Amino acid sequence: MRRLLLVLSTLLLATSAEARTIYYGNKVGMELTIVKKSGIGSEHASILAKHDRRKAGVYCREYGHDFSKECIDAEMKSPLHFEITANCKTGKFTTFYGANMLFQGRNKGTQVTTDYLITSIDDNVVLDGSGASSYDVTLDQFKALCPNRVR
Repeated sequence: MRRLLLVLSTLLLATSAEARTIYYGNKVGMELTIVKKSGIGSEHASILAKHDRRKAGVYCREYGHDFSKECIDAEMKSPLHFEITANCKTGKFTTFYGANMLFQGRNKGTQVTTDYLITSIDDNVVLDGSGASSYDVTLDQFKALCPNRVR
């Protein structure tokens, strides 16, 4: 019995380690499967991910309340960049939407109420922590690329 439990727990750990995911949006199901990580924590950090129909289906059902194949097909065609990159030294990074961002470290008393400052380089706007700014998802993507910069 002990051997069976040991084998089962080993299989569960291996399965969860292979099924690593990362969010590209702040709604349920807006999740990608990580295919490859390289240079994590370095000046050349990158994460390659892929979309899958199961997660697209979760998004359609749980967020859009749409059970159709057409919804899943449309979600699979979302204009995403499937690789995110970062220079962990400078804090510059990209998101799955292709946005160029700058992680500026801990927030030390600015007008925004976030723990860390992240600026959209493309728009020259500091993310304000709202759901509309996708601050949490953007921070999680940077954290996955540069885990030692966010504590």
